[in-house]
Amino acid sequence: QVQLVESGGGLVQAGDSLRLSCAASGRTFNNYYMGWFRQAPGKEREFVATITINGGYTYYLDSVKGRFTISRDNAKNTVYLQMNSLTSGDTSGYYCAAKARPDYYSFASVYDYWGQGIQVTVSS
Repeated sequence: QVQLVESGGGLVQAGDSLRLSCAASGRTFNNYYMGWFRQAPGKEREFVATITINGGYTYYLDSVKGRFTISRDNAKNTVYLQMNSLTSGDTSGYYCAAKARPDYYSFASVYDYWGQGIQVTVSS
């Protein structure tokens, strides 16, 4: 079992930055590929970013490329999502997730563990 706890969300203005953190506990963190998803009310959960076990590869939703950066610190059992140039379209609940399999990184169904989510609200 892996427990994931997100932090760092909040209310910001358009153009501002936020850094989300996701602290993991339980099983060995560096056995898992990590991802960030988001879900707005009435919408499906949407893939945002993922990072491989050693941090060597990252993949992003097209609309966040160049603005968001996912990273991880395996010594601290933490994955981060740096979000810059935020827009109202980024307003959503953000969820951290962990998976053991290396493929299908954008499919929520393949992730084994989820955090409780944290709200990010961007006012225009």
